[in-house]
Amino acid sequence: MNMSMKRIQAIFMKDYKEFSRNYAVSTMVLLPLLLAFFYNKSGANTMQMYFLPINMTLAIVTAFIQCCLMAEEKESNTLRSLMMSPASIADILIGKSSLVFSISAVILALTIYLVGYNPANIIVLALALIVSIVFYLALGTICGLYTKTVMEASVAVLPVMGLFSFGPLALSLSEKYPALTVAEWLPSAQLILLAESLETVAPAKELIVPFVVMIAWTILALAVTTVLYKKRMTDD
Repeated sequence: MNMSMKRIQAIFMKDYKEFSRNYAVSTMVLLPLLLAFFYNKSGANTMQMYFLPINMTLAIVTAFIQCCLMAEEKESNTLRSLMMSPASIADILIGKSSLVFSISAVILALTIYLVGYNPANIIVLALALIVSIVFYLALGTICGLYTKTVMEASVAVLPVMGLFSFGPLALSLSEKYPALTVAEWLPSAQLILLAESLETVAPAKELIVPFVVMIAWTILALAVTTVLYKKRMTDD
């Protein structure tokens, strides 16, 4: 199945116009920036404090906006038109994700700057954030494909946003409630573990394991996205 850069670019531009017109969605990019700024002013100095606005960016900007854009396509019946067009699955999914990927990358960079976080290894962290963006894009696409309207999508994605944004905080209660240690395997928690390992001369295993876990989550999410998309193609 061949990809067409012209089709991807056309879908990208279409999403950009819809995004710029929808102020309820586009203004969401400001929330993690404001949180990062206030965290900095309040004296953020722990990895948990640094990464709360970073994980919120991935949930609020990446997953939420992607979910709403996908649901808007369904609500206006333009997604069906895209599915019936010569555009391949790759054209549509990459085209539908490119805008949010770009926005997420910019907002993450600004969030890291505003919160005052100086990573020990920016290259490794950037690779981890790219994997995370792809995961949250898939997550947002899944929520958007499952729902029928933007309103329904914005409600359905809230538990997902809460789980992956604040899930790592549950680890602070794991001594009292051992069952909460399962939160350690969330991709957002693994991102924090990776960042902590970068601050020390950690064994390679402590860097590889978080990457493997995040990539596994991403592959699973992409597989579900593809299956669900193909199912929507056959729905009436």
